[in-house]
Amino acid sequence: MKNQFGVMHRVIEIKTALYKVKKRALKSYDDLMWRFSGNQKQKIFCIGHNKTGTSSLGFALHEFGYKMGHQPTAERLLPYYAKKKDWKHILEYCKTAQAFQDAPFSWPETWKALVKAYPNAKFILTYRDEEKWYKSITSFHKIIWGQGIRVPNATDLKNANYRYKGWAWEYNRAVWNTPENDTYNKECLLDIYKKHNNEILSFFKTNPNFLAIDVSDQDSYKKLCEFLGHRPLHTEFPHLNKTADKVKRHINDPRNKTL
Repeated sequence: MKNQFGVMHRVIEIKTALYKVKKRALKSYDDLMWRFSGNQKQKIFCIGHNKTGTSSLGFALHEFGYKMGHQPTAERLLPYYAKKKDWKHILEYCKTAQAFQDAPFSWPETWKALVKAYPNAKFILTYRDEEKWYKSITSFHKIIWGQGIRVPNATDLKNANYRYKGWAWEYNRAVWNTPENDTYNKECLLDIYKKHNNEILSFFKTNPNFLAIDVSDQDSYKKLCEFLGHRPLHTEFPHLNKTADKVKRHINDPRNKTL
């Protein structure tokens, strides 16, 4: 009887392993087919800074059936972004899906490379009150990188285990480049935030493939649906990314462990 249970257990292990292999093979096949067929579909780039409702926007796009970029993979493109003029790896990543949000698409200058590569794409800028934005981003980073007790300093960022150890520090240098003894200098962050938004609004002001929205506005979801040509599934944006909820998901997400 004991041997019989051992054999059954081994059979289950083999079937489970085969299922995982099959699942990976199907995913690889789907990704390959996307590159050859779906890659020709109109791209959608969400180019608003993180903490401006980008997760709510991404969720809405997913609900509409758009293939979304894989965020952990996108964040590992940071070293290429830091080079500023080396966009080829980021543009190659754009072939993997139809719609994209957050890093590196939310970072300054990326949108300029996207416009050149995809002049007919749709671009969506999410924005919010600048004081609320600063409070939101510092509160979130305080929890995930500052041990929940302080806005992260240079040591915190260098030791943080995110996509890899030191990613948070590299991100801070590449995107914000604040004084090392004042990593979340309010004046610096707000200057970059406002410059990013103003440049985009000025560039796209007459472009019909551009939409700027504050997702907290009651009619913003309706504007998105009209912009994309979709029937509304809700009366307003589902706000799924309040800081407490996102922190909980961040802690429980195995993709955020040290690699």
